[in-house]
Amino acid sequence: MTIELYYWPTPNGHKITIFLEEANLEYQIFPINIGAGDQFQPDFLKIAPNNRMPAIIDRAPTDGGAPISVFESGAILQYLAEKIGKFLPTSLRERQTVMAWLFWQMGGLGPMAGQNHHFVQYAPEKIPYAIDRYVKETARLYGVLDRQLANKDYIAGDYSIADMACYPWIVPHEKQHQNLADFSNLQRWFVRMQSRPAVINAYERAKSVTSH
Repeated sequence: MTIELYYWPTPNGHKITIFLEEANLEYQIFPINIGAGDQFQPDFLKIAPNNRMPAIIDRAPTDGGAPISVFESGAILQYLAEKIGKFLPTSLRERQTVMAWLFWQMGGLGPMAGQNHHFVQYAPEKIPYAIDRYVKETARLYGVLDRQLANKDYIAGDYSIADMACYPWIVPHEKQHQNLADFSNLQRWFVRMQSRPAVINAYERAKSVTSH
């Protein structure tokens, strides 16, 4: 069973390689070079209508039917977790906690850190108001996650897709003008995540994609 992963090594892309490495699933990477505009190619748009990677095609879905394509990184994480029955609890309350933090990342941490990246690093004009706004909002979100991680090894207690979703957005903390030393619980979790073999492998795979 091979998952086709349409990918470029961004935070959203790293989420999926982390999952696939943790799950020990066979997968094949199809690079989508967003700098070259690959995300706008007609064949890619058929599986990712929002012209954003990552996306996957599962050619062996559990219902035995035709291949299934999934876009949006959070939806992919949920789909894969349900497919293999890992990293997403089945009990009502535990599942709700994981899903809430997955949605928190998708709706909060990712978009706000993304705006931070844009205005701090890439915008052709340095706009102090925008930089200040998004650096402060990123710090607020780091604080939210820091409080959640008090007395916990992982975001929802046990390791889950919530951790896989959030971690890649904390990796570039220095570029976001954040100091992990200001968030002791988050820093402890970050080091734990950073040392997981699957996380290490996922980031190594990223190097092989960009080296071609």
